[in-house]
Amino acid sequence: MELSNPLTVWLVLGLLLMLAEIIIPGGIVILLGAACLLVASALAVGIIDGLVQSLTLWFMASMVLLLSFRHITQRLVGGDSHVDNTDEETDLYNQVAIVKQTIGPGQQTGRISCLGSDWTALGDGSVIKEGTKVRIICRDNIAFVVEPIIDSV
Repeated sequence: MELSNPLTVWLVLGLLLMLAEIIIPGGIVILLGAACLLVASALAVGIIDGLVQSLTLWFMASMVLLLSFRHITQRLVGGDSHVDNTDEETDLYNQVAIVKQTIGPGQQTGRISCLGSDWTALGDGSVIKEGTKVRIICRDNIAFVVEPIIDSV
């Protein structure tokens, strides 16, 4: 087996790509390797001859294999397919916070602490004293609007 033989090159490349699937999981590289083996088979049988035909067959076989079997390899390999919230502020709504600096009266802002960070906050117009538990209900410009949590006994 000499390395200048196109058949050998396609076989070795196909096997290397298929083995690379162990290092680069995802189900794509193994299909590209299978397309290389298909090209090597076509060269061995004599269906194609030359670099241009080999590359054309590899490209077409790769596309067909990827479009046909990607969903199968994705199911077998798995992967992370969840979608996280891209707006971090949405996670803060309805959270309980502690007033760090008195809020109010009127439109006077104060500070709240929530999830390890301090934020500017507005109240409902009344005075909300330091240490009070509040709930974040919305955002007004750069400040969160909060309401005091009334503990029911």
